[in-house]
Amino acid sequence: MLIREVNVQDFEQIEKIYNYYIENSVITFEEELITVQDMIERFKKIKSSKLPWIVAYKEAEILGYAYAHFWHERSAYRFTVEPSIYLNPKYTGKGIGKALFKELLSQLKSLGIKNALSLITVPNEASIALHEKLGFEKVGLLPDVGFKFDKWLSVGFWQLKL
Repeated sequence: MLIREVNVQDFEQIEKIYNYYIENSVITFEEELITVQDMIERFKKIKSSKLPWIVAYKEAEILGYAYAHFWHERSAYRFTVEPSIYLNPKYTGKGIGKALFKELLSQLKSLGIKNALSLITVPNEASIALHEKLGFEKVGLLPDVGFKFDKWLSVGFWQLKL
């Protein structure tokens, strides 16, 4: 497995990975499937902010991807980002997420980012364990703020000071 910066050719596979989570999980609160073009537009916004978007791949297959966007647009938040990571469901539990996340955090730190703030739909033991292995600490909980698949969902906040 190798990790590199994303390129436009990756987005067909990335769209499939993300749409899997839209359809089958509460990891994302999106409910409508997205297109490759939607994902490319999101990528352009990340790139214009000079934040990283990386992929893990083996041969021609995308195993997962990770990126970060600014927590809020106001300038006072310019040192705080929200990271996101999504794995091809065939490759969960194999250390790929940890490797991707570590690389993303390393790149963010080198850019002068001071805080990574992750939102995790709870319960999600795998994501919580990954975050905590990397040093994130739970700093808050918003009960019943999302509604998907006919149920109310809570979101926890995990913070890492880089």
